[in-house]
Amino acid sequence: IRLTDERLAHILEHPEMPVRLTVNYLLYPYIPLIKKNIVLENMGKKEIKIESPDIESIRFAGDDGTYTWLMNEYARQKALGPFVGEFYDPVVVAHQFRNKRGIVLGNEAPGVMKRITAFQKPQQLTSGLTHSYQNYGFRRWLSQNEKWESPWVFTAIYENSNDPYEVLNIVVSDYVRLHMGIRLNQIPEKPVFIYNTWEPFLHNINEKLIYELADAAAECGIEEFIIDDGWQDSYGDWGINKEKFPNGLKPVFDYIKSKGMKPGLWISIGAAESKSKVYREHPEWLVRKADGSPISLHADYDKMYDWESYSMCMTTGWYDHIKGVILNLVKEHGLEYIKGDFAVVTGAYTTDKTRSGCHAKDHPLHKDRNESMLEMYQRTWQLFDDLHREAPNLFIDCTFETMGALQLIDLDMCKHAEGNWLSNFYERAPDGSLRVRNMSWWRSPVIPATAMVIGNQHFDDPQFELSLMSLNGSLPIVLGDPRKLTKDERARMKSWADWMRKAQEKHDYMAFRQDLQGYGEPAEGCWDGFQRINTDTGSGGIVGIFRQGSVEKDRLVTVKYLDPDSEYEVRKAPLGEILMNSTGRDLLNKGFRVVLDKEYDGAVYEIIKKE
Repeated sequence: IRLTDERLAHILEHPEMPVRLTVNYLLYPYIPLIKKNIVLENMGKKEIKIESPDIESIRFAGDDGTYTWLMNEYARQKALGPFVGEFYDPVVVAHQFRNKRGIVLGNEAPGVMKRITAFQKPQQLTSGLTHSYQNYGFRRWLSQNEKWESPWVFTAIYENSNDPYEVLNIVVSDYVRLHMGIRLNQIPEKPVFIYNTWEPFLHNINEKLIYELADAAAECGIEEFIIDDGWQDSYGDWGINKEKFPNGLKPVFDYIKSKGMKPGLWISIGAAESKSKVYREHPEWLVRKADGSPISLHADYDKMYDWESYSMCMTTGWYDHIKGVILNLVKEHGLEYIKGDFAVVTGAYTTDKTRSGCHAKDHPLHKDRNESMLEMYQRTWQLFDDLHREAPNLFIDCTFETMGALQLIDLDMCKHAEGNWLSNFYERAPDGSLRVRNMSWWRSPVIPATAMVIGNQHFDDPQFELSLMSLNGSLPIVLGDPRKLTKDERARMKSWADWMRKAQEKHDYMAFRQDLQGYGEPAEGCWDGFQRINTDTGSGGIVGIFRQGSVEKDRLVTVKYLDPDSEYEVRKAPLGEILMNSTGRDLLNKGFRVVLDKEYDGAVYEIIKKE
């Protein structure tokens, strides 16, 4: 059935089983990419069980895996032969080097539920949900006349290229940015400079400290000020700790806003302490182990700390409780950013894979543990969507801990939350800044770079400017104590903040990121870089280049995706000194030379199209 010019559906009925299958296809103009999902309907009277669904299964002719690169782990690693991809594989590229062609398999299933395979059977590629034998095996029970709709997968093809990243930089990037529906593209103003209190203060925060930090952060040009863990009276109830904030959070938020910044809070969206009122009054909302006892999906808290915290199941009345808590903070206190933390499906830190899902028999949306996991993810996404409906400008940071694995972020999350706290890198520059660039490089072929919230670089690091330049490749977020900066250092930070805001308004560079031609993975003893060029408008963008202990003091930088016939200025950030004028063609073919005398240093340049 042709539903529209861009949407097709194919409806099948099984000749023996009472099941109806609808296969939906979505197509996009000028993009060689097809999106697909399935809908299963139980047409019989008996309950049926769905397991191990492959939403896409493709015959990849001409090879059994011997000569095909399988670009996995966000398309940054290579594998050969039979392959099974899991939660770190929202995209896998099967690239035939000798034939200069390939196919992209994309999977929009959430978190630990996704699966992509290659050559498990001869010439077969698949994409879908986890199989029953895996740690997080998917299951769905369907009663009479009930329907189940799968997550989406997609495929893209290319030829005449031995650079598999070209299809990621252009085709996949255009699809994700323009058609997939990411939250970043739905907020009117993307943040360019964020501060978070976690390091070095941890839980030791109070009203007086926040006022002092807000004064210093505002002088540095911070746009969003996030108060991390420690403001609350308990996990679960999420009342305000009146010993630390005797006047509540409203005057604190008002003060932050008076300084030109948006206020934010850390909150665990799935945890409740045993001392909390909600834990005592609603034991029916608790996630349960197979033996019926409560569990923390996040970690074994009673062995780690002197207090107990447990997980609440998002398929229960907890959903409305936590939504009400957050909306109250928005409407009554002026909250504009949440850092949603801790596990809701499975824990990032545990090696016990059974510490996942919910075994409760009386929760309304799942019959067993295997059915619960996808439901718990999807209810979390529904929570984010509901929050956005009532607070459209709320920035939601869904951390890797909530996603359920170390440094995990995926495409499905990006459709419901603006960002993901992706890491905790405590090293100071140049080691910390290297790790920031490495993480940005590793995830960015697939994930929108601005969705990557990479901590924990400190304001008061003597080499912080190197970290800030590195953070320009993702989402600049800083920690540390801005009070320790001198007046001149704060002014320097403000010059960076002003430059980032103006460059963002000019180019919307935060919506883009591409590999810098000739530069690979950031590593010790090497040079590395990134570019963030607006390929929609041709206005230009930014380029970052870094020397990480290399013996070479200078390198050539060339820039792709500019209008070849237009004139561009190359200016050094943050003060805007003009380096050169050149056409887009010459910037691609001849480029410009960068000299960095220090062993560990970097530079960021703005490329500006001349009118």
